[in-house]
Amino acid sequence: MKILAINPGSTSTKIAVYEDNTPVLLHTIRHDVEELSRYATVTEQFEFRKDLVLHALEANNVPFAFDAIIGRGGLVKPIPGGVYEVNNELRNDLIHAKRAHASNLGGLIAHELAGILPDCKAYIADPVVVDELDDVARLSGSPLLPRVSIFHALNHKATARRYAKEQGVKYEEQNLIVCHMGGGITVAAHRNGRAVDVNNGLDGEGPYAPERAGTLPAGELINLCFSGKFTQEEVQKMVVGNAGLAAHLGTTNVIEVIEKVKQGDEHADYVLNGMIYNIAKAIGAAAVVLRGKVDAILLTGGLAYSDYLIPKLKAYISFLGTVYVYPGEDEMEALAFNALGALSGELSVKVYK
Repeated sequence: MKILAINPGSTSTKIAVYEDNTPVLLHTIRHDVEELSRYATVTEQFEFRKDLVLHALEANNVPFAFDAIIGRGGLVKPIPGGVYEVNNELRNDLIHAKRAHASNLGGLIAHELAGILPDCKAYIADPVVVDELDDVARLSGSPLLPRVSIFHALNHKATARRYAKEQGVKYEEQNLIVCHMGGGITVAAHRNGRAVDVNNGLDGEGPYAPERAGTLPAGELINLCFSGKFTQEEVQKMVVGNAGLAAHLGTTNVIEVIEKVKQGDEHADYVLNGMIYNIAKAIGAAAVVLRGKVDAILLTGGLAYSDYLIPKLKAYISFLGTVYVYPGEDEMEALAFNALGALSGELSVKVYK
């Protein structure tokens, strides 16, 4: 089976070509701010990015012949995890999404290009809006502010399925805690193939992270908002963007922070260990959601490469269950394997409606 995966980001469009499980092409197209500024909206970038994908395939001598084309899912309405064939309802929601994001273009480009080929399927898989929360997990202390599921669903699910395959078990029969650690950090309790509770990583809920504030004291945040000192945009950046390690230490580079710690910077040590402490607390809370029946704890994302961070985190959480480390976040491989699973029948294809 030949598969094309397309992952549009804010400053790049990544493409990958797979023949079954084997990568044939991994290619990143970079976009500078000036060329993207010509477009008033993300949706208007569609033709520009689609043409770049076609040119990249041609430049790398990849024949335009695929069994499936899969795009990164965008900010559509909340849906259960899985593989979805791009239909008219999904296209409409990708185009008219309430929150504009480059990832919305993935499914649109996949649908357009698949339409050129005979018997080629267009898919998305596990977008960030995957919502499998238990009803009780949606409740907060205010009926006006329900908890929302927005997290690194693609990597969570791919990591969980990788673990299950390695252990010879079914993801749908496991109780797992998956912790993705990157610029944002999300921790989910996965029960029998569903992420039944997870922090909203997009809006900064949960542990603080390299660029996100995590859960903040509500009263102090309200006072800050009405102090008259900051605009709404400035406060939003205090929550996502210029937050977490960036706010405390002026950098989101954890390697740089660790180097400061090794050189005796006590403040850097204090802030970094505070982040590890908060991650551990979130993992502990996920264990409570699973009522202590934890088959494994899976640590993934870019920070999982750190030989400094991982042992410190394990010291907090190892008593909860066996810890497995899967560094990095191979979104392209995850997309391609989801498409292959859909084509082979290993994964059921869901209908977006």
